[in-house]
Amino acid sequence: MAKIVIIGGGAAGMMAAIAASDGGHSVILIEKNEKLGKKLFITGKGRCNVTNACETVDFFPNVLEHAKFLYSAIYSFDHDAVMDFFECAGCPLKVERGQRVFPKSDHSSDIIKALELTLREKGVKILLNTEVKRIITTALEIENDKKSHCAKVSKVVFFDKVAKKETEILADKLIIATGGCSYVLTGSTGDGYQFAKECGHSIIPTMPALVPFVIEEEWCHQLQGLSLKNVQAVVEVDRKTIYSDFGELLFTHYGVSGPLILSASSYYVHKACKENNRYPRAKLFIDLKPAITKEQLDKRILRVFDENKNKQFKNVINSLFPAKLTSIMPVLAGIDSDKRVNEITKEERQHFVQIMKHLELTITGLRDYNEAVITKGGVATKEVSPSTMESKFVEGLYFAGEVLDLDALTGGFNLQIAWSTGFLAGRSAASHI
Repeated sequence: MAKIVIIGGGAAGMMAAIAASDGGHSVILIEKNEKLGKKLFITGKGRCNVTNACETVDFFPNVLEHAKFLYSAIYSFDHDAVMDFFECAGCPLKVERGQRVFPKSDHSSDIIKALELTLREKGVKILLNTEVKRIITTALEIENDKKSHCAKVSKVVFFDKVAKKETEILADKLIIATGGCSYVLTGSTGDGYQFAKECGHSIIPTMPALVPFVIEEEWCHQLQGLSLKNVQAVVEVDRKTIYSDFGELLFTHYGVSGPLILSASSYYVHKACKENNRYPRAKLFIDLKPAITKEQLDKRILRVFDENKNKQFKNVINSLFPAKLTSIMPVLAGIDSDKRVNEITKEERQHFVQIMKHLELTITGLRDYNEAVITKGGVATKEVSPSTMESKFVEGLYFAGEVLDLDALTGGFNLQIAWSTGFLAGRSAASHI
């Protein structure tokens, strides 16, 4: 019986093992942690945004690079297939705002349980606390000048952390689904990149993506914990807009985070960061009142001032902002908070409106991999067959998930990439023996 070995017990690895098991072969899933799905458990703040229920054609614009590479994978196992899989595995799902799909229970553990149940039912052998050390390949003769495999998967050498011994197993097919570098504490340490390099693959330099911004202004840090919904964020580099969208933003002790900012950070990484970990200074502009124009806001403020002529500025604006912003906005606007509104000049009022519509912050960098949702970079997609996920260099070697140079925006798109590439890699490995 042929052996198919999968390295990595995350989303892509588990789905690859499930898909591979349908071929009637011996499937072994190796995970270095003490349990499967450790990163999956914390995804979506513990709720697990399983996928996005948008039309399949609308999925690809949410992939920032190499979207065409994913055509075969996505159409082989799209969001409908993912949802059907989990529903049939006993995990009911629900669709929320933005077509985001979550388990009805709001517990990521239910997603992991559904995967584990399916793995057991299909007879997949799971090796926990087992760390792969190296992959052994055998050379193949190249019969002509056409591009072809120059080696073949042979063995996998791993270390059993419990037995404290190193051993090896034969492998007819091998799928690397080790993830990237994000959330290091979950075991995502980038070891898959080293395996790929040793097999002759190029690694596109990695960087944190979907990660909070570090902000220079001290007043920003004073707003720690404040969440703003339905605001607009615009990111400019060298006075050129590289990102603009609406959503939710969260102030932190180092800068800003939240769904809106995480997506902005990926555009910043892709369009502004030319070298690994080199972060150019950029500007972040926040529109606190994006639903109305500057002229409409000015009229609204004028009306509020007229209704509260003898009140102090600080006591009037508390109806416009959350409490934490009320103490900061007068300082940014350059207006004495004790000043009565009937003494505020037209120029001061208009400058105040400008601040509300164009709150300016300075981006100095990103937080590290420990806070990044995903990793930009990885195994070069041009060296992997998009129709099978098989290496173009090593016969029987496949890749799936975040270890590849693929990343998308928030909203369930990255997990869909994991499910789809994992499914295609597993199915391909099982059908090509």
